[in-house]
Amino acid sequence: NKVTHKDLEVWKLSIGFVTNVYKACKQLPDSEKFGLISQMQRAAVSIPTNIAEGAARKNTKEYIQFLYIALGSSSEVDTLIQIAKNIYGIDMEDLEYTNTQISKMLVGLIKSLKSKLIPNP
Repeated sequence: NKVTHKDLEVWKLSIGFVTNVYKACKQLPDSEKFGLISQMQRAAVSIPTNIAEGAARKNTKEYIQFLYIALGSSSEVDTLIQIAKNIYGIDMEDLEYTNTQISKMLVGLIKSLKSKLIPNP
């Protein structure tokens, strides 16, 4: 039985995170539909989708690349949360906390995968 993305705790957490980002975006004004809302949702969705795509790759180096993209999207969401908080004063502490956990888990997974790569002589 091959381990898939669905077995990864970081993927499971990021799937729930996407749902919560969508819920939080409902607190933002309609004027942000094509701004903050779409960008935050797209970046959040990018996290589990890149974890899944990476996990499906045969090559560990490719897998790591997709995890770095997911990590970048996590940083993007973090920045967008800060902007939404600053402009609209919306409490997004739960999202910030979960996103930090996702980021840490991604870094851990990347380190773990890198340690399994055979170093070039």
